[in-house]
Amino acid sequence: MGQIRQPAAVKLIVGMLSQREELFALAEEAMQGWWGGIDVRSAVLVFDQTDYYDKEMGKSLLRKFVSFEQRIDPGELAGIKHRSNDLEETLAAHPEGRKLAVSRPINLDPGYIDASKLVLATTKNYSHRIYIGQSMYAEATLHYHRGKWQAWPFTYPDYGSGLYDPFLNAARDRYLEQTTSTR
Repeated sequence: MGQIRQPAAVKLIVGMLSQREELFALAEEAMQGWWGGIDVRSAVLVFDQTDYYDKEMGKSLLRKFVSFEQRIDPGELAGIKHRSNDLEETLAAHPEGRKLAVSRPINLDPGYIDASKLVLATTKNYSHRIYIGQSMYAEATLHYHRGKWQAWPFTYPDYGSGLYDPFLNAARDRYLEQTTSTR
């Protein structure tokens, strides 16, 4: 029989999409109140790999990522996704969100990084996604192998492109530093 063990703490990350950088700042402020200080931020990137979000978010989207200093239990991911969905609704009603004539002015996608993978939470089920409770699913979007992030056949094209690797590497490196320092 296998030995039951507590899972190792992981590094919480959130990917953000919006037309307005001001909404990134508002989201970061709220999330820091819940999950603590941000230790790694990506550059603001142009998000033009798909038109999937155009109908609800408009065109000319920007992408930014953040990771949080405080590591989490991976079992918290479903609750974190609920909280990020609530924040999306709050920011849609905020004056900065209302400046955009769209139904969803910001998209917040929480997930986590450990030494070997990037996991993202989602509300949508599919063949490669696992139910994690509270009406939420998760997928291992990327895996870290032979010194770099590797895509799976189902990986979103933007994640598989390597465009986000500088942020993912920095967050992974910080996670490894934290893991080493707590041993």
